[in-house]
Amino acid sequence: MRHALVLSTLYPNPVNPRFGTFVARSIEALAKRGDWRVTLVNPIGLPPLALGRYRPLADLPEVSVEGAITVHRPRFTLIPRIGARRNAAAIARAVLPLARRIHAETPIDLIDAQFFFPDGPAAAEIADAMQLPLSIKARGSDITFWGAQDFARRQILDAARAATGLLAVSHDLAAQMAAMGMDAGKITVHYTGLDRDRFRPFDHPQLRRQLSEELGFALPDNAPLLACVGALIERKGQGIAIAALRDIPGARLVLVGKGEDEARLRAQAASEGVAERVHFAGSIDHDIMPLILSAADVMVLPTANEGLANAWVEALACGTPVVTCDVGGARELITSDTAGRLVERNPAAVAAGVNAVLNNPPPREAVAALTEAFSWEANAAALAAHYESLVGEA
Repeated sequence: MRHALVLSTLYPNPVNPRFGTFVARSIEALAKRGDWRVTLVNPIGLPPLALGRYRPLADLPEVSVEGAITVHRPRFTLIPRIGARRNAAAIARAVLPLARRIHAETPIDLIDAQFFFPDGPAAAEIADAMQLPLSIKARGSDITFWGAQDFARRQILDAARAATGLLAVSHDLAAQMAAMGMDAGKITVHYTGLDRDRFRPFDHPQLRRQLSEELGFALPDNAPLLACVGALIERKGQGIAIAALRDIPGARLVLVGKGEDEARLRAQAASEGVAERVHFAGSIDHDIMPLILSAADVMVLPTANEGLANAWVEALACGTPVVTCDVGGARELITSDTAGRLVERNPAAVAAGVNAVLNNPPPREAVAALTEAFSWEANAAALAAHYESLVGEA
């Protein structure tokens, strides 16, 4: 059995159980195959004084077994808001001694970074020190946001040159990586996975009533229901979805996620006169997500940029059309009116897209059929094949 050391700063933990769940599902599915042993390293950044929201993170165990994966959580020092340029180096310093100990006990065949920044440059330094093959995965904002910062761009491109192979979550993101100066020949598209048992159409006649009770939010039977899934940050566009409600008669909007924009969005809903039609669900249990998506008539996400959003795939799998913007890999999923609409990033265009779907809703089973190629098993098989190709090159 080969052995991969996987580095991921974004990974669920007892403090943030919904943080990077898609990474956990992918790595768990890979380990379940039996051809690759996986050791997960989830570096935890803490300021010199770990107070406030950092205190619970400081108390996390340094090693645990989660989902049959051994997870190590070494600490590194970060300076909140201003220390991003040094985070990769700090992570490498914290992880390299641990990686050497793990390698001495169970030889490592490959180093894998699950995000391009800061994980990629940190993993590149570790792989170079240990003379091991290196894979780095790009997911979206690690290229579109960090790639626009000069200091991060330099680190990202240096790591890409050092990598044996690269992954991208969509063809669009792969093209952006090549345009930045990465070797296109190194890049493989690796689509996200999907829990097909959980994310499927639910058409129980009492579903909306059950969901209304679960959320504590009135959902009239005749009112269109919109779901918006994503962190409450400006780039996800929840404010645009709220403004669009004025032109979608009677519609209710459920925002799933939490983030720094919540207070501003609540104030906007009140000022727009739609506060009673908007529900802030916060971070929800993953078992509730398929119920929300199945009950919704449309999943709306007026996002500024994405790689290939898991929320798009999960909504379609539940039979719910998606209205989103023509960014990232959206065009690779929204290929027809059955899947939804691609719209401009403004309230009028979003409202028009939603109304077009509401006025001519596609059969839910036809929508769900669009995701037949997505599964965590397929994701894991592709990842294993990618790893094997890199080890073979080394």
